[in-house]
Amino acid sequence: MTDNVTNAKAADLALHALVWTLAEPARAERLLATTGLDADGLRARIGEPALLAAVLGFLEAHEPDLIAAAEAVEASPADLVAARRALEAAA
Repeated sequence: MTDNVTNAKAADLALHALVWTLAEPARAERLLATTGLDADGLRARIGEPALLAAVLGFLEAHEPDLIAAAEAVEASPADLVAARRALEAAA
């Protein structure tokens, strides 16, 4: 992924990273606690660029998670960072 990330590609990558994040209960709880969302709030805002950027920011805040998520979604950590930036710009 280049710096010229489209919003659609960024959102797709963020959604895949969110699925990875939610697959592990302790990590999912940490995401909800960090963002202040509950499961219903997460579902209600799932398509919002700001929420998707927050998910990627959550992963960036803990490098082992960022690296593992990138590997799981077949991207580089830099791709996830670029996607967060694109989503923040779109929010």
